[in-house]
Amino acid sequence: MKMKKYVVLLSALMILSVILSACGGSSNPANNGSAGSSEGSGKQEQKTVTIFQFKTEIVEGLNELKVEFEKEYPNIKLDIQTVGGGADYDAALKTKFASGDAPDIFSNNGYSKLDMWQDKVEDLSDQPWVQDLVPLAAEPITKDGKVYGMPLALEGFGYIYNKDLFQQVGITVPPRTYTELEDAAKKLKAAGITPFANAYQEWWLVGSQGISVAFANQDDIDGFINGLNQGTASIVGNEKFENWARLMQLTVDYGNKNPLTTDYNTQVTMFANGEAAMMQEGNWAQTMIDGITPNMNIGVLPMPVSDNAEQTGKVTIGVPVNLVVNKDSDAKEEAKIFLNWLVTSDIGKEYIVKKFKFIPTMKTIQSTPEDMGAIAADLWNYIEEDKIILHQAGKYPDGVAQEFGSVIQQFIAGKSDIKTWTENMQAAWDKLK
Repeated sequence: MKMKKYVVLLSALMILSVILSACGGSSNPANNGSAGSSEGSGKQEQKTVTIFQFKTEIVEGLNELKVEFEKEYPNIKLDIQTVGGGADYDAALKTKFASGDAPDIFSNNGYSKLDMWQDKVEDLSDQPWVQDLVPLAAEPITKDGKVYGMPLALEGFGYIYNKDLFQQVGITVPPRTYTELEDAAKKLKAAGITPFANAYQEWWLVGSQGISVAFANQDDIDGFINGLNQGTASIVGNEKFENWARLMQLTVDYGNKNPLTTDYNTQVTMFANGEAAMMQEGNWAQTMIDGITPNMNIGVLPMPVSDNAEQTGKVTIGVPVNLVVNKDSDAKEEAKIFLNWLVTSDIGKEYIVKKFKFIPTMKTIQSTPEDMGAIAADLWNYIEEDKIILHQAGKYPDGVAQEFGSVIQQFIAGKSDIKTWTENMQAAWDKLK
């Protein structure tokens, strides 16, 4: 009987020994700390990084990068959410924060938008990619010497033009002034070619991007904007704004029918099919153009508001979006890992220039004209020749771009003359400054 009890006890001890052995000790590699791991538990904790952004044209590529990133970091999952394409991203972002569903990474334009979200964004100055930033790209998201976001790309816009159609009607020198652009439009129309494809249904095309040209051509840009905020400057009677309205009218007079019901996709399709010779767009349109007409012979023209080629013969360059990290996020370290991977991994760098057709913001990301596409390559030539003006929309008061869009659309519809239009523009600024 005693022997039987001894055998049972010995068996129990052996089973316990096996269990303890299976659990392992502190030398087990499974317990080594890594991104998203749970120290000492033997199991790795999985975290989800929510990315809330507005560039609809890169959603497919981001989802492809998500797959590659999660292969390398299986304990970090990406949840990519996009609100764009004319939807009000800023309002949607505010709703997310107000409802307690704040993202871990979100888009920010910099300048006044950085000021607005200052208490929500993480200081990223210590991140390894910061030292590689092109100064032009870092400016909008830098405050008091600290960098608060990753500039995703340099983008530029003007009038994208079909070089073959220009040559067809004998336009051998690209127009750089208002009069030269008007002459080109007349030649194209006389040859039965629609000069401009206008997507003026899109408020952002005119209210954020287009009108930036009027701001950027001011003699003292920041002084003028500060004056608007303080009530010492006015859009009413401002020559640059009046000239910009004249430029808009030129595109309407020599453009497609029903511009106010023409959206972005219709506009780009018209242009890519050779149905129009020019359109106000930027290098973000390259991928869609390539999908319709690969290797199209295209370039970029300025949006000239005067006949002074030295002053107005420039294209607009800016950072369309900075990716910032929510400083209150419990996954902010994982968010930083993703941002660093995006601009340092081979596949991340490849997608930035070849898939997204971006002009890189990092000195360490190499690109060629073939990588970026014809539009970005032409924009880069303007940058190297210092024939650029900077995108100013980030300095508008919150909500003004949408208000501008509505006021400009009323002008395009013929519901206001230039003087009334400038008064309405001023009222929009005063309401939200």
